[in-house]
Amino acid sequence: MELFVNCNTGTLAPYTIPLDVAKAEHLYRRLGFSASVETVNQATGQSATALVDTLIAQAIAEPVIPAPEWSEWTNANYPDDDDLARQLSRAQREELSTAYGNSLLNNNLRDRMSFFWSNHFVTEYGVYDCNSFLFEYANCLQRNAIGNFKTFVSEIGLTSAMLRYLDGAFNNRNRPNENYARELYELFSLGEGNGYTEEDIIETARALTGYVNRGDVGCTKITFDPERHDIDAKTIMGQTGNWGYDDVIDILFEQRADEIAFYICQKLYFFFVHPDASADEAQPIINGLATTFVANDFELAPVLAQLFKSEHFFDDTAIGVIIKSPFDLYLNFLKESNFTYDDGTVINSIDASGMIGQTLFSPIDVAGWQRDRMWINTNYIIGRWLTMEVFVERFFTANTEQFRQLGITATGATGASESDPNVVARAIIDKFLPKGLLTEPDYDRAITVFREPYEDNNIYETGSWNMMLDDTPSQVYLLLLHLVREPEFQLK
Repeated sequence: MELFVNCNTGTLAPYTIPLDVAKAEHLYRRLGFSASVETVNQATGQSATALVDTLIAQAIAEPVIPAPEWSEWTNANYPDDDDLARQLSRAQREELSTAYGNSLLNNNLRDRMSFFWSNHFVTEYGVYDCNSFLFEYANCLQRNAIGNFKTFVSEIGLTSAMLRYLDGAFNNRNRPNENYARELYELFSLGEGNGYTEEDIIETARALTGYVNRGDVGCTKITFDPERHDIDAKTIMGQTGNWGYDDVIDILFEQRADEIAFYICQKLYFFFVHPDASADEAQPIINGLATTFVANDFELAPVLAQLFKSEHFFDDTAIGVIIKSPFDLYLNFLKESNFTYDDGTVINSIDASGMIGQTLFSPIDVAGWQRDRMWINTNYIIGRWLTMEVFVERFFTANTEQFRQLGITATGATGASESDPNVVARAIIDKFLPKGLLTEPDYDRAITVFREPYEDNNIYETGSWNMMLDDTPSQVYLLLLHLVREPEFQLK
């Protein structure tokens, strides 16, 4: 059953109206993991074209996570003592997870995209269990996140994590393994059953043989061994020759350019615009993006720019129709509240995400997280409520004054002197919920929660209430505890 019907009739023509608060928030929620009131205020009044150009330029220029000292380690670098080796390995993974979590928070589009691709070019850490492989994979995601898609496909397929995960490391001329060849077409480039045959998979597997050099030994980097490569002729998508890895990528992008473009642009559309749109409903938009993709030799930046600047992206019907992933849930809150956090908070967010279905660098299977409805099933929704309450409580215990500041900032320049609690409560509600609450009775219930600490003091009736009173941080705290259980809080 569809949660939202896609009624978006906007086109890919540029959105020319200066951005208001709602549109600026929408842009940051989709292009990154949301933004503070201050960042949204800076964006308000700008043109979509100028702001998107700035965000894309920043994403292209963003440096990748520096290589840690263990980035090339093999098993030989770890202690002989198994317990010490496991402890060191866990510490290394936490180091990389912390760095990557901060990248998600700080880098907007670049790492929104690298995270998107981790659910497209899927690997699962538990299968290859090697930190140097993990760093190489994460580095590949970041470097190619908004670069050239053909280059991306080629590079990701030769990472040791992917070669181990999809059995490329066990694909030799005497015993070809078809797993990677199948996923290259089915999941990474064309879509299931689209533009390839079983014979293409068999022949492609033969062309991909040879990346097996000590590939089955711990953390030893997987390299090409020409003695293990099938040198006989293969026929792939009607092309015959003594093909190898690079030839496979060339043939794929030369013979199936339109199919690749539509498949990838469709995935981008469902992720960034509307998850419940059928391919037919969104086909004019996806076709337009795909045309841009092919015309630009599979560069991703022009496609993203066209989409994010469009009337279609900013249509009112596109706002608040995507369910937050676990990472959205926690990271969006960090950005939107602007509360003080540290590396411990980042790791807690990553750990909590794993508890409710989204483990960093380990999607549930090769097809990835299915997103949206999956995030709010009966196994996870209570966990979302409870963990968010824990985060809010921890922030309040650490620093109550930041809750006062949130109320003032959300309300605007006059927030400290605002004497109407309804105005402050509504400002906070509308900051965290992309379309606010559904009905006025819903607002009334939330405002009642906000008013409660001073309800018996007659302070509202005398007009002497304002955000500088002693208990106003508690009012914001109580309101946030109420909001995190509201259905609308689950949307972005």
